[in-house]
Amino acid sequence: RGLAIFTEADRRQSGYEDMQVSLVMTLRNRKGAAVERELDLKQLEVPAGGDKLMVVFNTPKAIRGTALLSHGQITREDDQWLYLPALKRVKKIASRNRSGPFLGSEFSYEDLSTQEIAKYSYRYLRTEACGEGSCFVVERRPGPNLYSGYLRQLFWIDERDYRSLKVEYFNRGDRLTKTLVSSDFESFVVGTADEATSESDEPAAQLRILKPARMLMTNHVTGKSTELVWNNFRFGTGLTAERDLSTTSLRRVR
Repeated sequence: RGLAIFTEADRRQSGYEDMQVSLVMTLRNRKGAAVERELDLKQLEVPAGGDKLMVVFNTPKAIRGTALLSHGQITREDDQWLYLPALKRVKKIASRNRSGPFLGSEFSYEDLSTQEIAKYSYRYLRTEACGEGSCFVVERRPGPNLYSGYLRQLFWIDERDYRSLKVEYFNRGDRLTKTLVSSDFESFVVGTADEATSESDEPAAQLRILKPARMLMTNHVTGKSTELVWNNFRFGTGLTAERDLSTTSLRRVR
């Protein structure tokens, strides 16, 4: 049942072909002092081979142009590269380094990899009240082909729209280390299906995508947090793998 829930959640949030979005990342230390960074994200859906994802820093000036590229794999670890403009160097991220923090944030490289369903095993635990509705609580564990910093993760997925509202991350010692909360979901209508050939002559249903405008990752060990505010979502923008999401394109990042 856990696998079925994740499969349905993935189905509802797929089919837009590609996406571009701007983000503001706010890093807060234990005392609440904050530092902001501005980023752009590109994603290309590749159902047969794993999605491709690129994150590019625009500010602060010291790390402007730094970029992370992930090429998704269906059953094994993603291929990930980091571009460091100061060195004009593309560095491949080793498997055992992916549990480390991404440029000082509370998100790890692993958290920013593509989340292909076949990489994990799933176990439905229960259904419980959450917010104004109810949520499925599902445990996810990394498969044997993954080197993960997590033993397991617990997901709260709302029963009505299959949105992931909360994730708890447990380290390899099974200690709760981080919690991710997603909120302020926005609904986007993406594209229009071909007109139906039925007698009604009405258009087929449009694709509706729900995306969180805020994501807050809290580290329970360090007391630090990282908030992502997403804005200016654009879907179906015509991204291509070679031109926009390849190791060659990393060097063209501005």
